[in-house]
Amino acid sequence: MDVLLTIVVLVAVYLSFAVSASAGLGGSLLLVPTLALFLGTKEGVALAALLLASNNVVKIYAYRRTLPFRKSAPIILLIMIGAAIGSALLVRASTVLVTVAVITMFAATMIAERFELDTVRTRFAPFLAFVSGASSGFSGTSGPLKGAAIRNLNLDRQHFVGAASLAAFAGDATKAAIFTDAELLGTSSVLTAVAAVPLMILGTWTGSTFNKRTSERSFAILFWSVMCGYTVRLGVFVL
Repeated sequence: MDVLLTIVVLVAVYLSFAVSASAGLGGSLLLVPTLALFLGTKEGVALAALLLASNNVVKIYAYRRTLPFRKSAPIILLIMIGAAIGSALLVRASTVLVTVAVITMFAATMIAERFELDTVRTRFAPFLAFVSGASSGFSGTSGPLKGAAIRNLNLDRQHFVGAASLAAFAGDATKAAIFTDAELLGTSSVLTAVAAVPLMILGTWTGSTFNKRTSERSFAILFWSVMCGYTVRLGVFVL
């Protein structure tokens, strides 16, 4: 990657990690389309998985006092299984099919939002967790499905971000391992991940500071804003 491209990617990395550390999710909202645009769909999804997995290590440390292991364990397991299946499919699929899957995932996200996702997530949280992992492994983003599944655990904002960090790390690490084994990640991608480490720390500090100082009401607004952001991104892809 040239210098300008590297700067654009690193700015996207910082903003993605700041949002993710604030709301517990949303890191892929900006990161995946940016990397897919400049690197191609497959390598972009693969590099996003590596960056997000690395960032979640920082997030887990930042929220180490509010990690609900027991409550989130079933959802984490299902996300890992789904991510492994989705990633294996991505490795074998054509670039065109993966691109269509990304757009389809955004469309499904919008439909779920419009048709009372709250009811769906209450009854089918385990299913949402599995589907979020599978869709994330194949398209690079789970949309609001992971957030809906974890939201169903009825956690306060800091425990919510803690649970989301654990779940995201499990899913992204699974994806990154499969993508690395399939040689989708080149040397430049690994170097970009290393260069992004300081931004991971800065972005996580920015987001966690906001989370600790904000109210539950403000956090709810941020959470649903990120959820709506997935729908907006659908419109960008369609246009």
